[in-house]
Amino acid sequence: MSKIGLTPPFLKRVTLLPNRVDRERFPFTRFPRLLNDDFSLEFSRSITFFTGENGTGKSTVLEAIATLCGFHIGGGGWEHQLHATTERSRSLLADALRPSWLPKVSKGFFFRSDTFAEVARYLDDVGVSREIDGRRLHEQSHGESLLSVFVNRFGTKDRCLYLLDEPENALSPTRQLSFLRLLRDWEQSGNVQVIIATHSPIIMSYPGATNLSFDGDAIVPVEFEETEHYRVTRAFLGDPERYLRELFDEDTNT
Repeated sequence: MSKIGLTPPFLKRVTLLPNRVDRERFPFTRFPRLLNDDFSLEFSRSITFFTGENGTGKSTVLEAIATLCGFHIGGGGWEHQLHATTERSRSLLADALRPSWLPKVSKGFFFRSDTFAEVARYLDDVGVSREIDGRRLHEQSHGESLLSVFVNRFGTKDRCLYLLDEPENALSPTRQLSFLRLLRDWEQSGNVQVIIATHSPIIMSYPGATNLSFDGDAIVPVEFEETEHYRVTRAFLGDPERYLRELFDEDTNT
């Protein structure tokens, strides 16, 4: 059981230290307005979603937070660092950020959809995957292996921070609903803080979570129904024929 006053979010805030910023290098050249001298992020709930269009900086910020937490930039748990083959080992943005913890948490996992195959290979090589459900992760589908790791590898007994970059890439809509059940288990444990960068309206519908939108020059909290992902998906499913007709008509008129 978590002690009163030591419940998530454990990572309360990250703030930018302007004197450590190199404005001539990525990511500061790519996101000059977002990563201005006043940049800061507040975490008030145990589950936070980063939402927004591609190229708005969600994954870049999440990667920096992962580095601050001691995870390898290529993803995985703390033990994966010694075996990681990703060229970069640190985020330049992380070097310019100051975290505020209460308390400091060192356990957890950084999931990246683009490097999960490498992490899965490591878990297979060291035999962890067979301890999970008797099968190597590479003998399972992408979605199966992903949920297998989430269910069996992500614990709730110790204080943990889970950082997930677009987990929906490997999950069907049905498995995304199963993932929501996992989120509820993690939240109810009172030991887990989760930050997720996602495009999935299903995942970001999780009740009581904070949605932070990266669409714009500043990161702002938005309600689920106000996100672009929700509005576009709902409008399309409400009248797909009209949307498709308009799209294809544009093709014929070009």
